[in-house]
Amino acid sequence: MVIIMKDFPSCFGENGVQVADSSSSSSSSSSSAAKAAQNLVTCVYQCKLHGRSCLITVTWTKSLMGQGLSVAIDDSANQCLCKVDIKPWLFSKRKGSKILEVDSGKIDICWDLSNARFGSGPEPVEGFYLAVAFDQEMMLLLGDLKKEAYKKIDTSAPVNSDAIFIAKREHIFGKKFYGAKAQFCDKGQMHDVIIECDTVDLKDPCLVIRIDSKTVMQVKRLKWKFRGNHTILVDGLPVEVFWDVHNWLFGNAMGNAVFMFQTCLSAEKLWASQSIFDPSVLTWSSSQKFRDHQVQGHGFSLILYAWKHE
Repeated sequence: MVIIMKDFPSCFGENGVQVADSSSSSSSSSSSAAKAAQNLVTCVYQCKLHGRSCLITVTWTKSLMGQGLSVAIDDSANQCLCKVDIKPWLFSKRKGSKILEVDSGKIDICWDLSNARFGSGPEPVEGFYLAVAFDQEMMLLLGDLKKEAYKKIDTSAPVNSDAIFIAKREHIFGKKFYGAKAQFCDKGQMHDVIIECDTVDLKDPCLVIRIDSKTVMQVKRLKWKFRGNHTILVDGLPVEVFWDVHNWLFGNAMGNAVFMFQTCLSAEKLWASQSIFDPSVLTWSSSQKFRDHQVQGHGFSLILYAWKHE
């Protein structure tokens, strides 16, 4: 079984994550990686720029310094057109805007999180908006304060943007249970995802994945099957689940496992087209082939990095 995850734009280069054998890393580097992961969620949306396809990457962060936000726009040639970092705030920068000149036009990025309400993660739940527009035409609009966003952009009569949610990456933490909220397709139903795996003092640990409290996957003899893939059904759609728990079982205490949920695309067809296979690597980087599948609306990817709290 082979796993190579090559997908999203060049803007992600500095955030690429690789899971490798413990022999290639030390406990100090793993500890640093865990601290760097902090509380971070990255979402990717397919949008239109001048009628051409582009990707907008939104990263929400939460740390001791407060909330943070980053917006990157990547064109159809995998080139990063622009990137705006809104540093963590405590009492400022919860509301603002940026105007950028790009591609013979003007990109407006506006946000208002002054009254935003958050759950356990860094993503706001309600009471906010984040808007991205090109020449006053809305490309991406997130949040429930849509009227306020259109007033800020000063665009024509409000219409729904045609942005499509195609990927999400999230860091989750736990000892035995790891939870996340997830949609498995654009505008799909929200589900509770629970990953259960107890590796402490067990000779034969087991991996269990539940969707909305229903067990959809169970892997026994995990020390022999620490990497693999399995197809489940969610909302009537086939979802391919890939896992790599090598660091949990054989790495240091701060190691993380990686889980990828991929809808619609057949993993066999996708991976068979790749010329280089390395079962010890599961990365988030750039590949035109996989990106083309995503842009055509044929799949959604959810990647979860599960960090173990001792």
